[in-house]
Parts: sequence; structure tokens; C-alpha cells
Amino acid sequence: MLALADPTRRAMIELLGRQPRRAGELADRLELPRPATSKHLRVLREAGLVEERAHEDARARMYALRPEPLGAVRGWLDDVEGFWSAQLDAFKAHVEKRQRSTSPPGRSSSSPPRKR
Repeated sequence: MLALADPTRRAMIELLGRQPRRAGELADRLELPRPATSKHLRVLREAGLVEERAHEDARARMYALRPEPLGAVRGWLDDVEGFWSAQLDAFKAHVEKRQRSTSPPGRSSSSPPRKR
């Protein structure tokens, strides 16, 4: 998800994960100019990661995290992690097998050579 590639947007997601916040509060907390904050929030809204909510003060815009899309990202990351774990386990087994087959007889590849 390209929207999460930017560290500022990830920081916004982290803040919104704790509680809904006004755009101005996000700008202040992240020390961003208001136009940059609006741009980042637009990207997050378009990606479906945050939503705008009604606020008692109609002039203020409240933003809240939408956790559903993050669940899909989590599922994808779990799949990627599973794939790479299997690949790395297979590579490790291959290296260990090669080490066993190339070590001198009578000495295990994991034991250090004896001092004389």
C-alpha cells in the first residue's frame, strides 16, 4: 500500500490509532504545515485508511483510523513472512547439509578444531 510508504503518513496512522483527531491537532503534533497535513490526509482517505467524521464544531474536521484495510495489509505481511521464512529455512538446511558433507571425517562441522 503506497500510502504507508511515507513516514509522515505512518506517524499519522499511529496517532489516529490511539484516538480520532482534528486535522489541526495532527499538524501540530507532527509539526507540519496545514497544507502538507491536508495532502497527507487526502492520500490516507483515498487509500481508505482514514475517514472523516462529524464533529460538534462544524468548522473542525475529525479524522479516524479505519482498521479494516490495515487487517488486509497485516494478512499480506503474514503471507510474505511465511514465504520468506520457508525460503530461509530451506537455505539454512542446504548450507548445513553442505557443511556436513565437506567437513573432515571424525569432526563435526559445529565443533571447533582441537588445540595441540
